Amino acid sequence: MRADLLITDCRLATMREGGQVYGAIDDGAVLIAGGRIVWAGPRTDLPQHDAAQTDRLDGRWVTPGLIDCHTHLVFGGDRSGEFEQRLGGATYEEIARAGGGIVSSVAATRAASGDDLYASALTRLAGLVATGVTTVEIKSGYGLDHDSELKMLRVARRIGREAGVRVRTSYLGLHAVPPEHRADRAAYVDKAVDEILPAAHAEGLVDAVDAYCEPIAFTTDEVGRLFEKARSLGLPVKLHADQLSDGGGAALAAKYSALSADHVEHTGEAGVRAMAEAGVVAVLLPGAFLMLRETQVPPVDLLRGHGVAMAVATDCNPGTSPVASMTAALNLACVQFRLTPEEALAGATRVAASALGLSAETGTIEPGKAADLAVWDIERPAELCYWLGKPLLARRYLAGMER
Repeated sequence: MRADLLITDCRLATMREGGQVYGAIDDGAVLIAGGRIVWAGPRTDLPQHDAAQTDRLDGRWVTPGLIDCHTHLVFGGDRSGEFEQRLGGATYEEIARAGGGIVSSVAATRAASGDDLYASALTRLAGLVATGVTTVEIKSGYGLDHDSELKMLRVARRIGREAGVRVRTSYLGLHAVPPEHRADRAAYVDKAVDEILPAAHAEGLVDAVDAYCEPIAFTTDEVGRLFEKARSLGLPVKLHADQLSDGGGAALAAKYSALSADHVEHTGEAGVRAMAEAGVVAVLLPGAFLMLRETQVPPVDLLRGHGVAMAVATDCNPGTSPVASMTAALNLACVQFRLTPEEALAGATRVAASALGLSAETGTIEPGKAADLAVWDIERPAELCYWLGKPLLARRYLAGMER
């Protein structure tokens, strides 16, 4: 067996389903060729091979590269002033209705050049990369007009080309009603659905279509129109669902066989059952839960009971989750939502890949998958969920290349 790289003298958390906890292999090795894993298993079973390079890891743990499957990484400005307002007692909804929230980020994003947005996004991406991320989803939704939405998506594509991570893009045109359309929201919905999305798709900028379904955002009927357009273009959908109220978002996501329903703090049993039947992933976003000081936790027991897979993501954004650490998100998911460390790590690898439609590409250490790997200075995988702020990453491979 010819290989470009042999990784050996390591412990593997393969994150394959079934078998050992974490899919663990105590004394493992990985063979990589052409950017993909061609063999992984116990070192004693290593096949005959001819590897151009060997990396000995001195017993370190290796996991799949972490996947942040829900971010708003590209935006202008910040909203630290609103952070102070919330600490003073203002609610997210009050701030949004007063013209803050998402709309304030829209003004800053529209004013920024593509180069400025790229440079600022890289500062946030650095935190994700330093915590083992190799794949990141990036949404639009802070432009809310034709030119600015496409500008954001072009920046996201540039990040994927130049910044050493895999990027999946999501068009989030139905994120908020822009100020110029407050008196005629229907006109904006028409534009977002019938003009901006087709233009972004024609340019090859869209991997999935997302929307924010809440009383302060968009109705199920409005989102349904967007999802019908996505379906006609052959694009998968995902949804910000039931974050602030049980408005039927999870059921809507299930109706359209969405990749994921994200937040889901207020989703009831009927919504969970619909997600289970449709195979929709629940993406848990503990950073937003923390920053908004919410008290309604996602229905984790119901999700477990109905067999709904749970992903974990940072929701990195300027207003409700200024979190740029994937390991911090893992810790918060365990502490706030009572996920086990194995559930949390699966949620940032195998399940997160499913939430992006990338299960065939990444998320586990097994033959055929991309050789996206994170190497850790830890004694057991639970440490990835245990430490807050301690540097744990020893090295990182993207498509078999150390980055």
